[in-house]
Amino acid sequence: MPSNAVLITGCSTGIGRATALALVRAGHPTWATARRVETLAELEDAGCRVLRLDVTDEQSRIGAVKAVEAVHGAVGVLVNNAGHGGGAPVEEVPLDRVREVFETNVFGLIRMCQLVLPGMRAQRHGTIVNLGSAAGLVTPPMGVPYTMTKYALESLSDALRLEVAPFGIRTVLIEPGAVRTRFMANSELDTGGHGPYAVLKKNIAAMVERAHREGARSVLTAEDVAKVIVAAIRARRPKARYRIGAQARLAPVVRRLAGDRGWDAAMRRVVPFRIDRPAS
Repeated sequence: MPSNAVLITGCSTGIGRATALALVRAGHPTWATARRVETLAELEDAGCRVLRLDVTDEQSRIGAVKAVEAVHGAVGVLVNNAGHGGGAPVEEVPLDRVREVFETNVFGLIRMCQLVLPGMRAQRHGTIVNLGSAAGLVTPPMGVPYTMTKYALESLSDALRLEVAPFGIRTVLIEPGAVRTRFMANSELDTGGHGPYAVLKKNIAAMVERAHREGARSVLTAEDVAKVIVAAIRARRPKARYRIGAQARLAPVVRRLAGDRGWDAAMRRVVPFRIDRPAS
C-alpha cells in the first residue's frame, strides 16, 4: 500500500491548523509542522504528529521529510500552506521584504516539492496541494509582494501538474478568497508614514480591519478552506483548481469582462485614493 501520510506546513494557526485537524479526524496519518513547535500542542492532543519546520531552512526541510519517510516510507500528501503576507506601494516596498516573502511563499514551497517527489515517484502515488489565493488572480493596490508570490504559484502549479502526472502524482491548487484568520489580521501591511501614499495605506488598512472585525459574509473561515482541501485529497480525480468563495469565483470574471480601464475605475471606487499634494 502506498503511503497516505500527510505533511502540512504552517500549522500554528488558520488554514494549516484547521486542515490538520480535519485530516487527522478523517483518519489520515497527519504530520503538522510550524516554526515554533510549541504552537502545535492542540494538534498533538488531537492525534497529529508534530514537527518543527522552517520552510526557509534547508536542514529543517530535509529533517521534516526524512522524519515522515522513516515512519511511512514516503510522504503521501504534501500540503504547502506556510506563507508570509505583506503589502506596500511598489515605490516604497523594501526589496529585502520582497525577498523574504518569496523565500517562504515560493522558494521554500518549491524545495519542499523537490524533497517529497522522489518518494512519491517511487510509490507511483502522491498528492501535492499548494495554497494559492484569489490574490493570484486579481491584484489590488498595495498587493505587492504577497500577490506576486500567489501569481507565481499559478504558473508553478500548472507546470508541476503536467510534469508529475505520469508518475501517478496529482497537483492541486487551492484558491480561496479572503479568509478570516490571524494571518489576515497580521498581514503586515505597510500602514505608516506621511508620504504620497498615506491616504491609500490608511484606506486599505481600514478595509482589512473592518473585514476581520465584522466577519463580512464574503470572508471565509479557515474551516471552509480545510473542508475543500480534505475533499480534494480524498477525491479519486481531484480538480486542478478549487476556487473557494464568491470573491475567488467572481473577481477574475469581472476583471476579464471589465478590461483594464473598467477594472481600474472599479478599484478607485472601492479604495478611495487621493494625492496629498505638498503645500505651496
